[in-house]
Order: sequence, then structure tokens, then C-alpha cells
Amino acid sequence: MTRPTSTDVLVVGAGPAGSAAAAWAARQGLDTLLVDAAVFPRDKTCGDGLTPRAVGELELLGLGDWLRAHTVSQGLRAHGFGQTLLLPWPGGTLPSWGSAVARTELDDHLRTTAIKAGSAGLDGARAVDVRRDGDRVSAVVLRDADGDFEVACERLVVADGVRSPLGKKLGREWHRDTVYAVAGRCYVDSTMADDPWISSHLELRDEQGDILSGYGWVFPLGSSDGRGSVNLGAGTLATAKRPAEVAIKPLMQVYADTIRDDFGLAEELRMPTSALLPMGGAVSHVAGRNWALVGDAAALVNPLNGEGIDYGLESGRLVVDTMTSSDDLSAAWPALLQDHYGEAFSIARRLAGLVTVPGVLRALGPAGMRSDWLMTLALRWMGNLVTDDDRDRAARVWRWAGRHSITRDARPPFS
Repeated sequence: MTRPTSTDVLVVGAGPAGSAAAAWAARQGLDTLLVDAAVFPRDKTCGDGLTPRAVGELELLGLGDWLRAHTVSQGLRAHGFGQTLLLPWPGGTLPSWGSAVARTELDDHLRTTAIKAGSAGLDGARAVDVRRDGDRVSAVVLRDADGDFEVACERLVVADGVRSPLGKKLGREWHRDTVYAVAGRCYVDSTMADDPWISSHLELRDEQGDILSGYGWVFPLGSSDGRGSVNLGAGTLATAKRPAEVAIKPLMQVYADTIRDDFGLAEELRMPTSALLPMGGAVSHVAGRNWALVGDAAALVNPLNGEGIDYGLESGRLVVDTMTSSDDLSAAWPALLQDHYGEAFSIARRLAGLVTVPGVLRALGPAGMRSDWLMTLALRWMGNLVTDDDRDRAARVWRWAGRHSITRDARPPFS
């Protein structure tokens, strides 16, 4: 398309959060422009897994049938400490199934969904600066192959990922005193590409055989003509006091070699990439008068499992609702994030931080894996599968723990 000059809602970043925001804004009749530095389709470092919470958001966008044409997962197969457990998705107020779609395809389809909803799309244009009018962002400076140009906007959604360069221009700060993750993924041909279970290895060991504070995963991506692949990855947790001292790409090779026979893995690990993940709302200055950070840019990543697609999709929808009901996002958006995610993130990052303490996982892991009931409960809590509508005992205990945890935080989420 030709270079635009102005729009009502400018969305920077066309991942799940940005594309969801653009789709919902366009559906409300707002003049919307979705821009991204990459040219689509493009890859993204991710596990590609879609939990029931993410499935629910995709269904709201009208993509349920499209998603079911891909792989459908029944739940989690948990491995570790001499045990293997099959843990079905708990259902409740959320869908009872999950999926996995490579981000090259998922993000491209979500971007197309936003454009079909009425949003304009512009890729290959990187946001490099902002223009201000008092306490408002009046325009964003974009850079493409032909140079710099400006797009004026009434409202700005920043969805430019974990590093969030535009967020930094607006004052975003990441605090590493709470838990964060270092993770990597690759693609591997596998005889288990149609496995109806996603797999998680909770006893992740390095080349020396030492237990690491993290886990490995195998997410089936389906097959055609009997040939298919899986997303294989590994991640470790860290804090500023206990940084991760492990090379992720060699660790993925060790992990693949360990489980190769069980999963029928080929030798080649294709497209290995890694990323550093701020988690649990560990960022401050997430909004201004007419702008807001969403998705990974706002550290909307689950500290217990590294999942961020569901939060991205949710925050894209919620930010549009907030923008259309409030003239000042500087207080309204952090308040909404704290209300929706603050307590859960607080207790989740506290528990994840414990795992980084040497010896804790080695001591507690075997006991946990001996109990189907305890691991089912852990799956629900760790997988962000408790909603505000759930009233059962497990949901009440999780919310109670979150309320007590956040009162003890030196820096609560999003502050």
C-alpha cells in the first residue's frame, strides 16, 4: 500500500496481540492501521502451543473452525522423575482442547484476519520514534526501505514484542528482580507429529546430568502424507540474583538426543532460535494518555510455563475496549492489567522464583509427579486455566494465594 499519513488507531507489531487489537478495533468501525517491521509471513521464536485459553480467544475472533483443521491436543503428557502422567485439559469455563500452529502460519493468518475485518496493513516499516503533543503521542515515525515518514494517530497500541523498542522510547522499563526465562525452540521431523498430547519434560538435565530450573517440550504440529514435525524446545528460569548460565541451543541438542527414540525424532534440528522473556508483568510504564503496551511488550507471559499467546490475544481485545471507554489510558490500562492478571502473576512468579533456588526442584519434583491429582491441579494453575468465572475450590485457592502474594510484593506486576 502507499504510505499512510494518519489513522485513528495505530497498532505497531502484528503478532497475536497487535493483530487481535487491530481486528477488534476495525470491527468497532475505527480507522485502523497495523504495521510491522517484518514482511509477512515471518518466523517468531515460540513454542507454538495454544492452550485452551488461547483457543477461546481465537474462537471469539471466528477462527475456531480454522484452528480445528490443525492439530488438536487433549492435554499434557508430563514426564519426569521416573513418572509419566496424562493430564487432560481441565475444561471448566474454557474450551476442553488445545492446539499448536507454527507462528509463521498463525501470525500471518491473524494479520490477514485483521485486514479482512477492515484494518489497513503495512509491513516492512519499523517504528523508530514518536512525536508528542503534551502528554499525548501525536504521531509515530516509521522507517521503510525508502526512508522515514510519520503517521499521525489518535490512539497507539504498542505490540512490538519482548524487546519493545518503541516501548522503550515511551519509557517502558523491564525489572529483572523477578523471574524471567531464557528459551529456545527448533523444528524436528518426528513419527509423533500427530500425537494428541503435548509433552513436557519437567526433569530437564544438562550435558553433565545436572537438573536445571526449567523444562523441555514437544508440541506436535501434525502431518500430511505420513510426514510431519514437532516443535521441540527448552527453557530455563532465572532472576537477577540467580541468572541462567546455560547455552540454550546446545541444551536443545542434549534434550533431543535424550528423548530421540521415544519420539521418533530425526537427527536434524531445523531453524533453532532463542529468546529472553520478561514475564509476569515485570515492566513499568505500560501506558500513557493515549497509548498502551500489550502482549509481550507488557511482559504478559506466564511465569510458570512461558505461555504468552493467550495473554497477547486477550490484551489485544481488552485494550480496544479500554480505549473506547476511557479518554486517559495512563491509569486505566495498568489498573485493568492489575485487575485481570496482577494476583495470578504475583503468585506465579513467586512460585517460579522458588524453582531457581538450587535443590528445590530436585526435592519437590519426585513428590509432585507421584500424584495425578496434584499434577492436574498444577496444570490448571501453571497453564493459566483459571478464569474469573470459575467458582470451584481450586480456583478459589488460586485467587486467595494471589491476593496474599501481591500484598507482599516489593514491586507488584505492572508497577
